[in-house]
Amino acid sequence: MKQPKRYLITSALPYANGPKHIGHLAGAYLPADIYVRYLRAKKEDVVYVCGSDEHGAAITIQAMKENTTPREIVDKYHTMLKSNMADLGISFDIYHRTSSPLHHETAQEFFTALNNKGDLQQKETEQYYDEEAKTFLADRYIIGTCPVCANENAYGDQCEKCGTSLSPDQLINPRSTLSGNAPAKKLTTHWFLPLDKHEAFLREWILTEHKDDWKVNVLGQCKSWMDLGLQPRAVTRDLDWGVPLPADVKGGEGKVLYVWFDAPIGYISATKQWALDNNKDWKPYWEDKDTKLVHFIGKDNIVFHAIIFPVMLKLHGNILPDNVPSNEFMNLEGDKMSTSRGWSIEMDDYINDFVKKENGGDQMVDALRYYLTQIAPETKDSEFTWKGFQDAVNSELVAIFGNFVNRAFVLMHKLCKGKVPPLHADILDEADKKMFEEIQNTKTKIEDLIEGYKFRDALYEVIDLARKGNKYMQDKEPWIVAKTLETDPGNQKLIDNCLHICLQLTANLAVFINPFLPFAAKKMCYLLKVVDKMLDWENAGKAKLVSVGYSLRAPELLFRKIEDEEVKGQVEKLKIKSEKIKMENKQPETEIVKSEIANLKSEIQFDDFAKIDLKVGTILTAEKVEKADKLLQLSVDLGFETRTIVSGIALHFNAEDIIGKQVVVVANLAPRKMRGIESQGMILMAEDKSGKLHFVNPDTLIDTGSGVS
Repeated sequence: MKQPKRYLITSALPYANGPKHIGHLAGAYLPADIYVRYLRAKKEDVVYVCGSDEHGAAITIQAMKENTTPREIVDKYHTMLKSNMADLGISFDIYHRTSSPLHHETAQEFFTALNNKGDLQQKETEQYYDEEAKTFLADRYIIGTCPVCANENAYGDQCEKCGTSLSPDQLINPRSTLSGNAPAKKLTTHWFLPLDKHEAFLREWILTEHKDDWKVNVLGQCKSWMDLGLQPRAVTRDLDWGVPLPADVKGGEGKVLYVWFDAPIGYISATKQWALDNNKDWKPYWEDKDTKLVHFIGKDNIVFHAIIFPVMLKLHGNILPDNVPSNEFMNLEGDKMSTSRGWSIEMDDYINDFVKKENGGDQMVDALRYYLTQIAPETKDSEFTWKGFQDAVNSELVAIFGNFVNRAFVLMHKLCKGKVPPLHADILDEADKKMFEEIQNTKTKIEDLIEGYKFRDALYEVIDLARKGNKYMQDKEPWIVAKTLETDPGNQKLIDNCLHICLQLTANLAVFINPFLPFAAKKMCYLLKVVDKMLDWENAGKAKLVSVGYSLRAPELLFRKIEDEEVKGQVEKLKIKSEKIKMENKQPETEIVKSEIANLKSEIQFDDFAKIDLKVGTILTAEKVEKADKLLQLSVDLGFETRTIVSGIALHFNAEDIIGKQVVVVANLAPRKMRGIESQGMILMAEDKSGKLHFVNPDTLIDTGSGVS
C-alpha cells in the first residue's frame, strides 16, 4: 500500500446541547487521539480536526428545555466540551464550531457548487407540520414506531434502539414532540441529495474496494442500509436555526441546511481555520489523493460518514475517506449509558471528581484512558463498571506497569549508586538476549495493531511487555545477588546487566505507552532525565535509549491505587443521580404509574381499538426480499383473499419453516411500499427480553379469515 504524504483525522462533531459522557469519549475521541499521537511520534504530517456541532433540532430542543436561546446553548456547551476534551488529553489540532462565519461560508459554498452542477434535486413535497405549534417539524421533533424493530419512540432521523437511520415518512404513527398531536402534511419546497443515483458507486467502493480493510460492523450496517433501498435525502429544512441557504438561491428564504449536510462540512471548515491560524494551505488535505482521510465515529454515525458524506465529497471533487473505524456502544453498570436518564458518567463529573480535586490529577486522566482503551467497544458493545475500573488500575497499571518501573528505579539507586549501569556483553545470557528481542518484537506488534485500528490489542502488548519485564527481574533476583558481593565482587556485573536491561526497557515502555497514556510517558521522561523527544517512534525498540553512567532521579509512583471507598461512592452517586431524574420525570399518580412499569402505551378508547380489523391468516409462501437481509415477502391467505405482506422477520425465522403457520394480521392497515413491493397488511409479533420475535397465533388451527377480538 502506498505511503500517504499526509493524514487528516476527524472525530465526530459532538452536539453542543449538553455535557458528553465517557461512552462518547471511548467511541470517537480517545481512539482517534491514540492514532494521532502515534502518527505524530512517527513524525508524519497529520492534522486532527474536530469541533462542536451547533445546529439542528437537538440544539433548539435543549434551548426550550433551559428556557433560553440556541446561541446561549451552543456558547455554553461548546466551552464545556472544548475544556473537557483538553483536560482528558484529547490533542486536537483545532476544535472548531459550526456556528462560525467561516463554517457558514464553507457550507454555503459547498451547497452552491452541488446545486449549480445539478447534483441536487429541488422538489415540492409534503412535510410534517404541527398545526397547533404552527411550524414544520424537523426530524427530531417527530417520534413514532420504528418500522424495523417496533420501538415506539424512534426519532424521525434514527431509531436509537436498533440504530437504523430513518426518515419521518418511515415512522409508523408519527407524532409531534411539541404538542403530542399527530402531525399533518403540508406542501413545502426543498433540495434533495439523490442517494439512489449513487448506489452502484457506493456498493463498489464500500463492499468491494474496502471489504478487507473496513470493520465488519461498518460494512454490515452499510450493506443493510443499501439493501433497504437508498432514497433521495433532503438537504434543507424549514427552521430558523442553522446555516441559511445562500441569498441568491431562489425559494430559499426561511430555509437552512439540514444539520446532517452541514455538520460534516465542519471538518473542512475546521481544516480551513487551522490552516489560517498556522499559515498553511488547507486544500491538499481535502483534494490531494496522497492524503489519508480517516473518520473516527460511533456506530450511530456510520451511515452519515460511510454513505452520505462520501457521496457529497465525490460530487464536490474531494478525496474519500480511507477508513471509517467505528466503535459500538459502551454500557454502564449493566445498563445503557444515557445522560437523559442520569445513567452516565459525564466527562465533566470525572474531571471534577478525580482530576481537579487532587495533585497529580494527570495520572487519573491516564487511568481513565487506560480502562476505556482496555474495554473499548471495538467490535461489540462493552461495559464500564467502577469495580472493573478499580481492578484495571490496581492490578495492571499499578501492580504491573507502575510496579516494574518503580522497582527498576529503586534497585538502580540501591545497587548501582543511582546511575545507569554498564552492559557487560561478555556475560549476556539467553534471558538477557530474550528481553532485547521482546522489546523489538513489541514495537512491530504495536505498529501493526495501531495501524489496523486495534487499540485494545496494542495496549495489551505494552502491558504484556511490562509483565515480561517483571518476570525477568524476578527471575534474575538482583537483590539476592547483591548479598554475594562481599565474597564474589564479580557478581556486580550480573546486577549491572539486569538493571541496565530493565532501564532500557523502561525507556522503551515510555515510547510505547505514549500514544495511550501521554502524561505517564512524560513523567517517565522526567524520571529518566531525558527530553520528551525520546518519545519519537524512531526510538522505539532501541537497546540504548539511556546513557551508561547517567544519574537518574529518585523513584516516584506513576499511578495511585483506587480505594474501595471511591468505588462505593461513585456507584452510590450514580444511583442517586438516576433516581433523582426518575423522580423529576415521574408522572403524577393520577396518570397511572403502572403504565410506565409495564411499558404500556397511552390509554385509548374502545372506538379507537374498534377501528383495527384483526384477522387470522395462513402463510402460503415465504421468500427473502432481494438485497434486504431483514425482510421476508409473504403470501398470506385471509380466507376471502390472498395478501402480499412484507415483514421484517428474516433475522428470526427461516422462510421455509414458517409456511403453513397461522398468524394474526392487521388487515385494514393502509398499504405501503417496502423495497418496491406493496405490503398489504402487518403481522403481529411478540418480542421477548432478548429481542427475539415470536408469532402471535391461535392455540389451535381455526378457519382462515376468522376475526380476532
